[in-house]
Amino acid sequence: MEYLLAQVNIARMREPLDSPLLADFVAALDPVNALADAAPGFVWRLQTEDGNALAVRAFEWDRAASAGVLVNMSVWESVETLAAFVYSDAHREIMRQRRTWFERMATAHTTLWWIPRGHTPATGEAEERVIHLRVHGPTAHAFTLREHFPPPGAAASGPVSSPAEWNCPA
Repeated sequence: MEYLLAQVNIARMREPLDSPLLADFVAALDPVNALADAAPGFVWRLQTEDGNALAVRAFEWDRAASAGVLVNMSVWESVETLAAFVYSDAHREIMRQRRTWFERMATAHTTLWWIPRGHTPATGEAEERVIHLRVHGPTAHAFTLREHFPPPGAAASGPVSSPAEWNCPA
């Protein structure tokens, strides 16, 4: 069976989406999504009819006195293709501003896991993987770019440490 890499990341907004504070984020969303859609190794991303996931309601348990939680979920061919996008110059530029728009999260907010080709991950599945990572740390069930695992059935089965250039992009 062939596997693809699913990823989810969540962010707690400092203010509502229609606030002046988030105007630059909202303006950058379509161009960044277009870059992801065109990136080598990109397969799928969670979106509504609007072309983004701003209206998706998930992770309600993680709202913790914030203006709301945004969900970004996508599927990629490999850890390497996801990392190439995440650490690209265009994405790094947006990430440098994230502390302006989003609260700092003390627990895991980005999680990766392998899915069979043809499977579309759901937000409930993503929620379970984030909780698993928060409770157990990186495992083959839920992991991070920094410490990831090969797909099921691969020759190697233990964790893989990422290269130094895969550290936080901003």
